[in-house]
Amino acid sequence: MVLEPDRIELEAVELSDLPGWEEDLLAEALPALRRSCEIVGGWTDTDSTHVLSSALNPEHWRGICAQLVELAPGDEEALRALLASSLRPYAVSNRDEPEGLFTGYYEPTLAGSRRPTEKFKYPLYRRPPELVTVDLGDFRDDLRGRRLAGRVDAGALTPYYDRVEIEGGGLADRGLELVWVDNPYDAFFLHIQGSGRVELADGGSLRVGYAGQNGHPYFAIGRALVDMGVLTLEEVSLQSIRAWLEANPEDAPAVLAQNASFVFFRELEEEGPVGSLGVVLTPERSLAVDPTFVPLGLPVWVDASAPAGDPLAPDRPFRRLMVAQDTGGAIRGPVRGDVFWGPGRTAAHIAGHMKHPGRLWLLLPRQTDLQPIGETDS
Repeated sequence: MVLEPDRIELEAVELSDLPGWEEDLLAEALPALRRSCEIVGGWTDTDSTHVLSSALNPEHWRGICAQLVELAPGDEEALRALLASSLRPYAVSNRDEPEGLFTGYYEPTLAGSRRPTEKFKYPLYRRPPELVTVDLGDFRDDLRGRRLAGRVDAGALTPYYDRVEIEGGGLADRGLELVWVDNPYDAFFLHIQGSGRVELADGGSLRVGYAGQNGHPYFAIGRALVDMGVLTLEEVSLQSIRAWLEANPEDAPAVLAQNASFVFFRELEEEGPVGSLGVVLTPERSLAVDPTFVPLGLPVWVDASAPAGDPLAPDRPFRRLMVAQDTGGAIRGPVRGDVFWGPGRTAAHIAGHMKHPGRLWLLLPRQTDLQPIGETDS
């Protein structure tokens, strides 16, 4: 069966049509909105190839952002009035399918050391200087949203080392180690989360964030465990995958190797983890999206479900104003989102178990003149 390419379709609606609009505490999203305003003013004509280029007009956003900056924190009534007068929601579908998958991620805490020891022997690497990232959309419009990464060899871009090659010593003795941690599974899941905090053995801590990726496609190892028959699709979660890895140390390396993707890190000076937009993420208000379809920086409305903090409690509705501020290797398609839950055990539990259907709306300036929406190969 040939899969049809993803295609974003938009339908204009009203704010009153958004499920839960009247119940959400919109002011909790104000910090995330203001952080995006630091970026959207820099949108230029270079963004004109995006499928939603007309939504990126900085002139339409500057007036809205100027008013957002003036609002007092917690002024729910004023923010609600501003959004109602300035923005109009558009229901997002992937072709004729309005539902997509919504998952979660969090900021993990690892134990580490600035120097390798018998205990701390699993390195997190800085981005290698020879790693080249290419946005193919810069060369051809029909390749918009597709990227490659590799290294130049004899004048040609060639694939970079995969996970097995790197962990086998492909980057050894080059001084690229940022920090060493004490657990290989912690390091692996940090690659998936994209950022985290490392508590250092000699005191203090550092925050690390995404600095690049080796160009190999991300593969969800939960799928491998399902194919092996050790987990069912319903059982797959961060926690169940971790438990299987720890219980099967002899087989774990082969499973981990199936995800050839490898992430490089940098030390962050910011007050929290930084998303792909370049701003600090706001727990429960920052959303990772597929930027091929949803431009980073846009406010969005999410209608999905999420696990409760109590493992014994039933799932709860998750309907709220969020901001597209991050991306991820597994986040693909118009109706796809990854909710940032913040740090801590509760965030880890919710993020690890969140795998729910949901819907997405874009909130765009009312003067936006949407052009015909094209399609992009997935």
